[in-house]
Amino acid sequence: MRPRSIVLLVAVPLLAVIAGVVGWLADWRLGVDSAVYRAGALTLLQGEPLYEANTLDPEPWWALLPFTYPPTAALLFVPLAILPIQVAWGVLAAASIMSMALVIRVAVATLPRPGGELPRWASPARTTLIFSVLLLALEPVWRTIFLGQINLILMALIVLDVLVISARGSRWGGILVGVAAAVKLTPLIFVPHLLFTGRRMDAARAMITFVVLQGLMFVIVPSDALRFWSHTIFDTGRIGPIHWAGNQSLNGLLNRLTDLAPWASAAALGIGALLAPPAIWLMLRFHRRGQPLAALLVTAFYALLISPVSWSHHWVWAVPLIVLLVSRLPHTSPAAGWRRWLAAAGVSAVFLSCVLLVMPNGRNIELHWQVWQYVVGSAYLLVPVVLIGVLAIRWVWRRRNSPPGDSGDETAGELRRDRQLL
Repeated sequence: MRPRSIVLLVAVPLLAVIAGVVGWLADWRLGVDSAVYRAGALTLLQGEPLYEANTLDPEPWWALLPFTYPPTAALLFVPLAILPIQVAWGVLAAASIMSMALVIRVAVATLPRPGGELPRWASPARTTLIFSVLLLALEPVWRTIFLGQINLILMALIVLDVLVISARGSRWGGILVGVAAAVKLTPLIFVPHLLFTGRRMDAARAMITFVVLQGLMFVIVPSDALRFWSHTIFDTGRIGPIHWAGNQSLNGLLNRLTDLAPWASAAALGIGALLAPPAIWLMLRFHRRGQPLAALLVTAFYALLISPVSWSHHWVWAVPLIVLLVSRLPHTSPAAGWRRWLAAAGVSAVFLSCVLLVMPNGRNIELHWQVWQYVVGSAYLLVPVVLIGVLAIRWVWRRRNSPPGDSGDETAGELRRDRQLL
């Protein structure tokens, strides 16, 4: 990248740090979740219990929330303990913005390079810069930054590991996935992703990293580690009401639809189990056709669907998805162009719209929505469902219309068309 591009790319994260410093001096309330992370680190350093109460003593009065993460997260949050609350938010915000830029750059690098000379605006460096600025407007992105969440950082660890380190056959492959899973358990889904795509040693390193970090906490704070794995991990009430509109998972949807029926969560698990084989098939199909980003996105969105809780800010995986969809727009025929524009514009509109913020929510209102409100209020989880449905219909249609004796997959022309699928 040219110096001017680097300056522009660093400008927004620098503004976040400056805002944190100003917020500290002016005593602003910045970063509810980053305040909890910092409080968890301070509690660990002070030798106080992490999970016995619903709040932690170092938390400010405006961020009195439970610490819901594994004890390893508190250990990894220790650097935040030396910073004032607002400055810690600014540092996390800057790291999140840079992490998103890294994800975009890696995503661009995995895409097939078009033939001919690229226009200046379409170079990887400028594309990264443009997307890094524009995609700040996505609700999962700005909410992650506003709350002081770490979703963008965890996504960057996974993308960097799976699409760069592991893809190059490095002996360090899988370690970042294990670290991400030690902070939030959901990234464990990427261990079988590594396994199914033939990277057994990387999957093993990811699990070893995760287990070693948990074992370390049993040595440092055995009571907290034991309490988390025997009690806290099953206490979904510490996370928040699972029927809130912000919970865009199958579990959240079924609990809203059934008025918190006792069997709703079990039914969500059952549906998730039924979706596993087609998700694995689709992921492997993309992987075998040299589309590692699309394969990774299948796993990521499957994880968001089956997780007990997928708050709207967890859906930062919309960033690489939009990059992938937009990358297909210049390479299309007039007949198929409108479909690709519709896909890219539709997905972008959903995550730009902030529709979940304007829906009636809170105080159990979600349990009494109208039918159309259930549809609109499930906009995020409908994105992967609709995209997968479109792919399935196209695949069946091509199989039916392929010449007799031709599976539609062997010829070079069909292979090129399959590479355009998502």
